[in-house]
Parts: sequence; structure tokens; C-alpha cells
Amino acid sequence: MDNRARGRGAAINTHNKFFKHEIEYISEDWQQWEEPAVNPKTQFIEEHSKTLLSVSDSPDLGHFHSINPYRGCEHGCIYCYARNSHEYWGYSAGLDFETKIIVKKNAPQLLEKMFNSKTWEPKVIHFSGNTDCYQPGEKKYRLTRQMLEICLRYRNPVSVLTKNALVLRDLDVLEKLAKLNLVHGAISITSLNEDLRGALEPRTVTGKRRLQVVKAMHEAGVPMGVMTAPIIPGLNDHEIPAIVQAAAENGALWANYTIVRLNGAISTLFEEWIHHHFPDRAAKVLNQISECHGGNLNDSQFGHRMVGEGNFAENIRQLHAHACRKYFKDKELPGLDTTQFMRAGQMRLF
Repeated sequence: MDNRARGRGAAINTHNKFFKHEIEYISEDWQQWEEPAVNPKTQFIEEHSKTLLSVSDSPDLGHFHSINPYRGCEHGCIYCYARNSHEYWGYSAGLDFETKIIVKKNAPQLLEKMFNSKTWEPKVIHFSGNTDCYQPGEKKYRLTRQMLEICLRYRNPVSVLTKNALVLRDLDVLEKLAKLNLVHGAISITSLNEDLRGALEPRTVTGKRRLQVVKAMHEAGVPMGVMTAPIIPGLNDHEIPAIVQAAAENGALWANYTIVRLNGAISTLFEEWIHHHFPDRAAKVLNQISECHGGNLNDSQFGHRMVGEGNFAENIRQLHAHACRKYFKDKELPGLDTTQFMRAGQMRLF
């Protein structure tokens, strides 16, 4: 009998490394973890944050300015690198990450305060630098919607990345931003195979639906791209040409990728997951992931961690590059405009 939580990516709660004195009531070996007997419901934990903007100094991302109105993500993608960050808040990277969602209720107020600060210099803000800003909780809380409206009022450029069709709810705001050259959009598409997508990303929309989102956004004038990410060798790498072609045919202007890396607790979660869902190829997939990262499942090396190294990584790079040359020929992503920013919003017009 399968007691795995239905509609969830993780089947277990891994140990939180910050709980140094916690009693180890279960082995660290994934094969010894007990599956939960009940299906946990999603809890929304509301907080009033003191800070909002995250700035990455990583050489891989440059000065990447991002806003994440939610900590944790109900989408439940088993590979998600953001899982490890949930441990900072006292939770597990496993089921807790999917079921205990921290909501920054005052995020819109913090954003407006930041825009009105004398020290703010207009720059592109990325929504979903860590967890998806259009995960299911957004339907209730509407934090992303409110912040997009503020960005429009203050004329600050934004970039939005999601894998949820809920983004189309805000097409009216995104269309206005696009007319002012203030927005880029991107959809993450990991697989067009529904069996694989449903296992990898249980609470997300289908690949077909995501392509429809790309098309609708494109027709509304929003410059769109697709992240074919993460590429998992032995699982979805063969889909690269088909995803890139479908993205281009639906209006995307670019495609990019990352290779999966299993840092921290994610390696335990992913190993349990793949032995459950794909036992016949689990060893092959794990070995190929390892070969992409110098013999390790985890990889924190700047310059290598996102695209890997070695023969498998090079094959993936060439396959993706060839597809992009073929299907994105003569397509170009317009730059975003930072010159229109108005510190007091539209009040300056009066």
C-alpha cells in the first residue's frame, strides 16, 4: 500500500541541519525514512517582514534583485533548490516546504516604501527568484498582483518567472507594463510528458497549458521566454528540442536552461523520489547527475553549478544551443527601460 501524501512531491520530512540538538529519531539514509500515513493540509503562516528585496552577488547571476512574497511553495517540485532555504525558518525542506507556506503580508507596503526611499535607484526587479510568485496561495493573497500594480504606478521595470497559469489573471497589468517597455515574462517548462510532469511538479499546470500562457502573454505584447529547467539527464534531456520548438512557435523570444543539482536535503528527497517513481532507471539518472557535477550530486561551484561540466553536460549544452539557433533565429529580446521611474508614483503627474 502506498501511503505517500497525495499531490505532493516529497514523501518525507528531512532533518533540519540547524537543529543541532534535535533527537535523531530516524536514519539519514533515505531508505530508512518512514512515509507519512496522512495527507498534510497546506498551512499559510502570515508574517510582517522587515525586509523585502534580495540581492544576489553570485557571479552566476550578477546583481540579481528579486522579490519573493512567499517562502515555501505548494507546487511541490521535487528538485527545487529553494527547499533548503526553508530550514532557515525552522522547517524541513521536505513536506514542510510544500505545506507550510510563509506569507509576507506586508510585501506591497514594503515595496512602495522602498520606491519612495531617496536611496532607491530604478532597476529590474525579478519576481520568483526563489519560490513561485504565482503559486496557489497567490489566488487568495494577491500580493504579486498588488506589487505589479505598484511597479506600474512607479514605472519600475520587472521580470516575472512562473510555471502557473494564474499569471494570466494579471494580464491587464502586464499588458500596460509591456506598452511602457517595463516587463519581461518567462515560463518554466520542464517536460511536455504529463506522467513525468505530474510526478516532478505535482501541483503545477500541464506543459500544454504553460505553452498556452506563453502564447497569450505574447499576443498581449509581453516579451516572453522559456526556462527549460532543470534539465535532468536520463529523464527529460531528450525533450529539449521539442520544448524549445514549441516555445518558439507560441511566441517565446528565447530559451535558457539549468542542469539539476541536488544540494543539501534535496539529494535525500530526490533519491527517495526517483527510487519510488522510476526504480528501473534511478541508478542511471543519479550517476548521470553526478557526472555533470564532478562526481557529486551537489555542486556549489560558481560558473559550473548551474550548467554542469563533463560529457553529459556538454551534450546538453550543445543540444540546447542547436535548438535555440534553429528556432530563435532573428528573434531578439528588447531591453527594459529604467528611465521612466517616478519616485512618488503617478502623484508627480498632478
